[in-house]
Amino acid sequence: MVSTFEMLRRFRAPDVFNPWSDWDALDVIESRGEHPPGPDGRIERLKAHFSADARLVLLGEAPGYQGCHFSGIPFTNEKLLLAGRIPRVRVSERLTLRPRPWCEPSATVVWGALHDLGLTEHTVLWNTFAWHPYKPGNVYSNRAPTRDELQLGRDALEAVLDGFPKARVVAVGKVAERTLAALGRTPDATLRHPSMGGATEFRAGLTALAADLKRRPGRP
Repeated sequence: MVSTFEMLRRFRAPDVFNPWSDWDALDVIESRGEHPPGPDGRIERLKAHFSADARLVLLGEAPGYQGCHFSGIPFTNEKLLLAGRIPRVRVSERLTLRPRPWCEPSATVVWGALHDLGLTEHTVLWNTFAWHPYKPGNVYSNRAPTRDELQLGRDALEAVLDGFPKARVVAVGKVAERTLAALGRTPDATLRHPSMGGATEFRAGLTALAADLKRRPGRP
């Protein structure tokens, strides 16, 4: 039986970067840190992230070039990893050759809210489309996954969600909500995506969800 991580590593599609099997020109080639460089390091960081006793799965749309493309973890960037803000994942050396560490705005908002609400140890972050879709000819760009790509990624999405049967699955944005509906799954909640001016609404929604978790720790 193919493992979830092997399924993630095998995926190939045009204009899609696979963080867990593809090398980027900005990847550090050698590392003396906790994880190997490039895609092998990204898969190790993802495994560490998934080792949570998860009560929440926050499900976004797709990875971005400033975040998961290099970190291997959705809603997570190099700067946050170096700052020690990501539980279960230790990073002491640069991941990339870029003069300054990558910093993704949505990642900063999401992890800031999780820390403020005491949810970091019990939250797993994922995307409806696991890999980074980019505009043709420009790997350092983002685009929405196509309907066909979402269909190709369904098995991986279901495998990850099935790995956290006790967690509430929360859609972050309408794409995640619609994709879950296509799978016959109803999200336990839907939050505004923090991008495009949605940070305040995202924090408010997550705050309400955290309060409900305190009242009802199990799935509703």
